[in-house]
Amino acid sequence: AAIAVCLAFLLYLAHVLSGLRAARMETAGTGASTGTLGLVMGSRTATFGRYGSILGWLGFAFLTAWLVFRTIATGHGPFANMYEFSVAFAWGILGVYYWFERGYQQRVLGLLVLPIALGMMLYAATIPATIEPLVPALQNNLLLTVHVAVAIVSYGAFAIAFGAALLFLLQPAGPRWGLPKPAVLDEIGYKAVVIGFPFMAAVLVLGALWADVAWGRYWGWDPKETASLVTWLIYATYLHARVVRGWTGRRAAILLLIGFAATLFTYFGNYFFSGLHSYGGLG
Repeated sequence: AAIAVCLAFLLYLAHVLSGLRAARMETAGTGASTGTLGLVMGSRTATFGRYGSILGWLGFAFLTAWLVFRTIATGHGPFANMYEFSVAFAWGILGVYYWFERGYQQRVLGLLVLPIALGMMLYAATIPATIEPLVPALQNNLLLTVHVAVAIVSYGAFAIAFGAALLFLLQPAGPRWGLPKPAVLDEIGYKAVVIGFPFMAAVLVLGALWADVAWGRYWGWDPKETASLVTWLIYATYLHARVVRGWTGRRAAILLLIGFAATLFTYFGNYFFSGLHSYGGLG
């Protein structure tokens, strides 16, 4: 899966560079202003993009197979430690990204999103993959599986929103280097949060139910619980600012960057703070 995603990234890069080169040639031939420079979808550019998407879908299929086989091997959902959750995180990112790619056909976004998924897989390769018996707190398989599964979807959606926001902020005042229109990126970021936000709310609710079963209380201000709540509040602020206050554009994009930074802090926070979620390096 990592190899397929890496190759998909390289083909997406070739897709963008080929389209820009064709645009420059077209502009030079017509004498048009370079201020309107964008991607030109010639046959070569389209081929690069199409094969990049095929390889990306193949990587997603490999990760799906990994989830199935790991579940069979462990006897529970593959979400019990950082190794398993990191690979599942990559799966969630790819799944949400290709859902958006089918709808918007903006492969440029893959140049920022695919490296995040690849990074999670490479990180997983550096930590132990051994199968250990579940600690007592994790032995409620249904709650564990659903709680972490909804977290994977929300984290994946927030990664897409991050990519769209970063591309929005990278747009120069002149030529857009073949980037999607700002309004399209703004819409992608918003729709990704609309998907991820209710799933993040479900993470908090299911986590509280799980905490009551495992530790006899619904909420204890554990560092990971607190970080998850702060992350949810950041995205709630984004939605409120956009819908009620009319925030779009640069201000909204900055909020999305802050939100994804909080998401990563929530994920990796166990390395900085002790707490009840620190068993097995659980993310």
